[in-house]
Amino acid sequence: MNSKRLFLKGGLVAAPALALTAALKPAPAGAAVYFPNTVLQTHDGRKVRFYDDLLKGKLVVINMMYTVCTGVCPANTASLKAVQQALGPRVGRDIFMYSLSLRPEFDSPEALRDYVRQYDIGPGWTFLTGAPQDMEVLRRKLGFYDSDPVADADISNHTGVVRIGNLPAERWCMVPAQSSTSQIVTSILGAA
Repeated sequence: MNSKRLFLKGGLVAAPALALTAALKPAPAGAAVYFPNTVLQTHDGRKVRFYDDLLKGKLVVINMMYTVCTGVCPANTASLKAVQQALGPRVGRDIFMYSLSLRPEFDSPEALRDYVRQYDIGPGWTFLTGAPQDMEVLRRKLGFYDSDPVADADISNHTGVVRIGNLPAERWCMVPAQSSTSQIVTSILGAA
């Protein structure tokens, strides 16, 4: 998928023009009800709840990827690594980065841990996997889908965008994952 897709009900249509500072819209009413509290596993084997542990009260940066991807994932990961480095010690303290697996059947915690090592990902950025049906629900709830069912079914053509959310401020936006580091950082800080 490219960045010209519909996202979260009542949310945004992400387009290249929104890359710099996407207009922020309120999160859907009742975020605790909208987002499932699904149990996921981190790349270091911890079990966490999606809403309670990862979203509630936080500023988050979320993308979707999979470890055996040879398309946009490596470039997106490199782009987000530069963002992580630019944000420095704020990542894991007041900004939380999450990468959710699109292919949980391949992405065990061990496979995600190997991916983290391969890309030399620093602390504060968590890679997550879970049951395939749960990851699919999260993908849709976060807006990482194509409204065309045929295009959406092609996993190799997945989205190259990043979802930025600030639950306390009820602000959400999306930016292309391969925007410049400064553009992504500006969008993250604008959601703060």
